[in-house]
Amino acid sequence: MTALVTAAPRRSRQLAGTGTLLRFALRRDRVMIPVWIAVNALMVLSMPNTLKGLYGTAGQRADLVRQMETNASFRALIGPVFDTSIGALTAWRAGVYAAALAAVTSLLVVVRHTRDEEESGRQELVASGMVGRRASLTAALLAAAVANAVLALLVMAGLAGQGASGAVSFGLGLAGVGMVFATMAAIVAQLTESARLARGLTAAVLGAAFVLRAAGDSATDDGSSVLTWLSPLGWLENLRSFADERWWVLLLFAAATAVQGVLAYGLAGRRDVGMSFLPTRPGPAAGRLGTAAALAWRLQRGGVLGWSVGFLVAGIVYGGLTDGAADLVRDNDNAREIFQRMGGQSGLTNAFLASMVGMLGLIAALYVVASVLRLYGEESSGRAEPLLANAVGRLRWAAGHLAIAFGGSVWIMLLAGLGFAVGYGKQIGPILGACLVQVPAIWVIGGLAVLLYGVLPRGAMAAWGVAGAVLLLGWVGPALDVPQPVLDISPFGHLPKLPGAEMAWGPVAVLTGIAVALVAAGLAGLRRRDMTT
Repeated sequence: MTALVTAAPRRSRQLAGTGTLLRFALRRDRVMIPVWIAVNALMVLSMPNTLKGLYGTAGQRADLVRQMETNASFRALIGPVFDTSIGALTAWRAGVYAAALAAVTSLLVVVRHTRDEEESGRQELVASGMVGRRASLTAALLAAAVANAVLALLVMAGLAGQGASGAVSFGLGLAGVGMVFATMAAIVAQLTESARLARGLTAAVLGAAFVLRAAGDSATDDGSSVLTWLSPLGWLENLRSFADERWWVLLLFAAATAVQGVLAYGLAGRRDVGMSFLPTRPGPAAGRLGTAAALAWRLQRGGVLGWSVGFLVAGIVYGGLTDGAADLVRDNDNAREIFQRMGGQSGLTNAFLASMVGMLGLIAALYVVASVLRLYGEESSGRAEPLLANAVGRLRWAAGHLAIAFGGSVWIMLLAGLGFAVGYGKQIGPILGACLVQVPAIWVIGGLAVLLYGVLPRGAMAAWGVAGAVLLLGWVGPALDVPQPVLDISPFGHLPKLPGAEMAWGPVAVLTGIAVALVAAGLAGLRRRDMTT
């Protein structure tokens, strides 16, 4: 009895200060979390009206389901469809990607408030106060839980008209995927000494989950493959929202979250603050790391490699789908119109290629923002100050990271073009040109990130909001028949729709000039302001 009485206060002491840390975490993420949730929720909630416009009759929806049953490539990309209702088609069309976005949001939140805090030294200061040993981890997981709960509630409310039980199951499934990857990120944060590595490893697990699901769905048309069941993304589709829901699948999310959470808490109690179970191997202090640019490459090479592989594989997949996609929408006027709004009027195949290239360009904008904001991470963690105290100027230090950010965007779009060439096997030159013509718009987004960092460093994270808004506008805007002046707010709206359309050098030159001006203004601000810690 005495042991039970003393154990309870001990557990409460380990969680002391959790509420305060949770409020602080939500305050710090008051921009990032709402933007990611808004992008995800709008993507899902815009889908029913889009699908009604594309497949307004029961016969059209039945034809779509039959085509999906025989199209292994599209099942690998999106997943199988289990019913002809608008709700079921919404869960099919948006489920995998909405779940992936929920997972990314969760892992970013958890790593930011655990390993990021330790790496910067702030966690040690916090731990010196009246804060329990596991309070920071608990606050991070609760912040992720709040984000996923808000997303689930928005999805439930927005899709309730398609069927209450289906809306509830789909919302809970999205939140379940998010929490699985939140607790997974919590484990990885205990194992690694670098926040960058923690994010990269968790994202790699998410990529592996997508590949497993894709491989399983390409083999079967009902989600029954063992490979599909090995992936949390596969659990979401096997929940079968709006199609005789399998409520017991939610137990898989709950069990995985609980087991991983217990493991994360166990690991957190067995190490010192700032330490990890897999310490970073020290590297050489000379040779290849003798310059600021070499150091920047060393810090960002893992991210560049991951994005490179992803864009090459995406190009191959989309290239292989080109002929099948053209056949799929050829007899549907509404679907064909959407592709032509996204990719131009020069033939259905060219329109599909241009729309997919444009989508990869939008995603590449996320890469350039992440790479530019590495400067802010180095500065806020205190690692930039010792470097700048030596014979390294601010512009020289920033130039190395910016060369990787802007040059890397060219590289990954080139790899995407090569992937399209491999998957499609035709129009190699025009497709490569179409991929490279996205670069000026990508650079404009990167230039905005440089400007925000250089002039207003504490507001640099707003660059994620800009990138998210541009992504949402390009992704959902054409399907919702958004007016062209609104679409033109995005720099991508001014690019020529290649392949197929005539090349227009004027907009490309103007966007490149805008990007250069933004970078120059940002670097001027960086040169004049004080460095923050």
